[in-house]
Amino acid sequence: MVAELLHRSVAEQYASWFRALADPSRVQIVEYLARQGRPMSVGEIVTAVGLAQSTVSQHLKILADVRFVLVEQVGTARHYRINDACINCFPSAADVVMGKPAPTPIEGC
Repeated sequence: MVAELLHRSVAEQYASWFRALADPSRVQIVEYLARQGRPMSVGEIVTAVGLAQSTVSQHLKILADVRFVLVEQVGTARHYRINDACINCFPSAADVVMGKPAPTPIEGC
């Protein structure tokens, strides 16, 4: 039996997720936001991870581009929160890449 190749568009999506998490600081930011479970300002995230504001902002932009974090405008500030739908999809993506059967797609990723 010949195994079916992962569709190119799905492979590209998964690759973008893996690239976004290829930096330890971004992994820490995702983990921190997931544990906090609420929208947070850049300043709060800067305090938690101990990096410069510009660095944290750049990491948040990359994470927002792949929808791991969502941005909410609060007055003149931006608050960031974890996108539970995408975070829930990521372990399944890793499983698929490692040869496990694909789960039912989850909306919002």
